[in-house]
Amino acid sequence: MRPRLVLLSSPRSGQTFPVRPDGLSIGRHPDNRLLVTDRAASRFHCVVEPADGRFRLRDLESRQGTFVNGRPIREHLLEEGDLVAVADLLLLFQTEETESVEASRGESVAVIGGGSFSARTTIHLPPQDALRTRPDFQTLVRIAGVLQAARSTEELARGLLEQVLAAVPGDRAALLLVDRGSAEIAATFAADRRQVSGDPFPVSRTVVQAVLSDGVTLRAEDVLLEERLAGADSLRADRIRSLLAVPLVHLDRVLGLLYVDVLATRELARPLDEGHLQILAGLGGVAAGALASVRQMEWLDEENRRLTASLVSDMVGESPRMREVYRLIARMAASDSTVLLRGESGTGKEVAARTLHKASPRADKPFVAVNCATLSETLLESELFGHEKGAFTGAVARKIGKAEAADGGTLFLDELGEIPLPLQSKLLRFLQERELDRVGGTHPIRVDVRVVAATNRDLEKAIREGTFREDLYYRLNVITLHLPPLRERREDVSLLASHFAARISQRLGRPTAGFTPEARACLQRYDWPGNVRELANAVERALVLGEGDLIRPEDLPETVLESGAAPEVSLGQYHEAIQETKKRLIRGAVAEAGGNITKAAARLGLQPTYLHRLIRNLELRGEIRDDP
Repeated sequence: MRPRLVLLSSPRSGQTFPVRPDGLSIGRHPDNRLLVTDRAASRFHCVVEPADGRFRLRDLESRQGTFVNGRPIREHLLEEGDLVAVADLLLLFQTEETESVEASRGESVAVIGGGSFSARTTIHLPPQDALRTRPDFQTLVRIAGVLQAARSTEELARGLLEQVLAAVPGDRAALLLVDRGSAEIAATFAADRRQVSGDPFPVSRTVVQAVLSDGVTLRAEDVLLEERLAGADSLRADRIRSLLAVPLVHLDRVLGLLYVDVLATRELARPLDEGHLQILAGLGGVAAGALASVRQMEWLDEENRRLTASLVSDMVGESPRMREVYRLIARMAASDSTVLLRGESGTGKEVAARTLHKASPRADKPFVAVNCATLSETLLESELFGHEKGAFTGAVARKIGKAEAADGGTLFLDELGEIPLPLQSKLLRFLQERELDRVGGTHPIRVDVRVVAATNRDLEKAIREGTFREDLYYRLNVITLHLPPLRERREDVSLLASHFAARISQRLGRPTAGFTPEARACLQRYDWPGNVRELANAVERALVLGEGDLIRPEDLPETVLESGAAPEVSLGQYHEAIQETKKRLIRGAVAEAGGNITKAAARLGLQPTYLHRLIRNLELRGEIRDDP
């Protein structure tokens, strides 16, 4: 017996990888005998190993999963002709005992160039009865080529339906795809032997619901005799004699369904039987992974377009609250009136101030910001109004203050509520007269600036407590704009996340990353007490620590994951599940590495020091000891 995996994926189609007594490992790490370059594969993805006279395929806790005949597996005893999918690779399992095809069937072997191999690789086809229950090798090679070449969902769907009608004697075929994150049909593709146009035809709602809700195959050799379809009047109206429908499943998620029917208008039409159903299920299983990959790429392209567009504007949001903010900023921009921006910390008050400045006639003049909370009274006065040489110890030269530097433009006073009381009187005079006195100066300096101030403090309360001047409050409170907290405009969370991902990716010098629907759902459910600033930090953390092209839930901070857990699961249960998953992964990696922590860290894609810290924090030190 000489077991082997045969590569069906182009451009190395036909290359063989023998399964030796010590097994055949598959993954991205160079130590694997079958090296996969696609980043969707894990470093140590899966392994084929002997098991009691047979051969077992075992997934090594890979991130994207290992599939046999279109279904995800943890462990699977391989059988002749099984199709194994790992990332972008499609492999056929064979042994030396496979019977050759009789000469009456045409060629006795299929010979395919072996990629970098100089010799040709001989592939023995299964016997005729085996082909009755799964597509033959040539069909698999053909469909693998079609799926590999597809660059869009539509292109893949057209090629898949063409192969379905070539393998199954149906009159019509359809591919129905559900929307991401829901069970609603989002797209329908169709093929009809009688027509060239390929216009979609209606598929019975009863059939669709039966397949999608239960995730099971459906076969009706005679529609009129099938009890499950007794209420489907549309099937009788369309004169459908026989039909098949199979779900397309990838990583335990139903992507849609494949459908084939035979019409009663063909009197000699052959009904679709169990063998045809297995052929359709096999084709669907092979196609599911490719379909998921293509849709992910389209999602990524859509994310990139969204992210690129988000770089155009500083303020991001389409919620009713933000549209009102935009409307008020547009009206404020033309005047020189003082504006007071109010809102919780992190709501983007400085961004609003800059947007107001850019929309004003002063846009080509300076925008100068001063954080009033970071400096002492003396330093803040010097920062605002400047000082003369020798005005105080350390003043070795004249300094122009921020108010003077902003002449002709906009002066932004952030954290205004933190200004010390003695300095408030000087600020009041500046706002009234638009004149300033440098510290140690002898004559006033007149400037032309527009003042925009911001605070997250309750100024009315500060006035009652005597820590903020009431006359200064009224001088500042000419026009007030309240910026809503993020929890009151959840519609904008996704847009903001895309905006930050684009900006931060650009700063880090890496390709712009998008988000999986699951990650966006976590972001959407979280309350964001730190508002926009907290969201920006969470996105930056995910970009720095994440490994894929898309940000996934596991890349987000645990506070976001725990608070964003599904309502029916308590936070304690969710946190405990995360901890148990970490423990399980670490135990498995250490066991496979023979107790060597350094090798286990490499399998997990972690630094050894970080793995040691995880082992200590998860209280695994008692059961795991480093065995160099």
